[in-house]
Amino acid sequence: MKADHYDEFAASYDRENASSLLNAYYNRPALVALAGDVRGRRILDAGCGSGPLTLDLRSGGAIMSGFDGSPAMVEIARERLGDDVPLLVADLAEPLPFADDEFDDVVASLVLHYLEDWSGPLAEIRRILKFGGRLILSVNHPLVRVFTHPDEDYFATREYSDEFEFDGKPGILTFWHRPLHAMTDAFTAAGFDVAVVAEPPPAPDTPEELLTPRIRRGETTAFLAFLFFVLTAR
Repeated sequence: MKADHYDEFAASYDRENASSLLNAYYNRPALVALAGDVRGRRILDAGCGSGPLTLDLRSGGAIMSGFDGSPAMVEIARERLGDDVPLLVADLAEPLPFADDEFDDVVASLVLHYLEDWSGPLAEIRRILKFGGRLILSVNHPLVRVFTHPDEDYFATREYSDEFEFDGKPGILTFWHRPLHAMTDAFTAAGFDVAVVAEPPPAPDTPEELLTPRIRRGETTAFLAFLFFVLTAR
């Protein structure tokens, strides 16, 4: 799926994510926690969408920049962030318009799983990161497909589509499944060391009505949805 397909439902997607379990109380808090103290760090939000993660990191003292492939998403992000955060329309699958060693960190929230080839995007991210800089990212957890589609080959890298509803408006998103070893192989080949692999629980302030029934009953503390990494540029 091309990122500009988000233009069809950008506003409803933004409204949905403002209060949803998977974004507002799971993905974004987990990424902010993994980033830690970001005061004074130059951070690029790669695939910034409508800008909520950029806003969270800026609130923590980071010097933010961002880009997304969807012009409609970037426009919403500009409205949310104002003029002090440079935002561009750009494609992660293409060479990035940034200088070598420009950033201390790059965050890529639920972006890479839209791409079949990770080698070029990861090489570009490594290029614009300083030595020792971090790539902090989340992707669809590869084991989810094992449970929802047990007849599929877990070890194959392949395309699939799912239907969603964003604040009442339907949308179809297309992803690329890849097994865990293919992810880590791509990271190391691009010049990264894997520092952290995380499968966090929802944020402590998650409203109870948003939690899954098993979490509410105390049977489990988390669920399979996304997989989180912190990579270090070497």
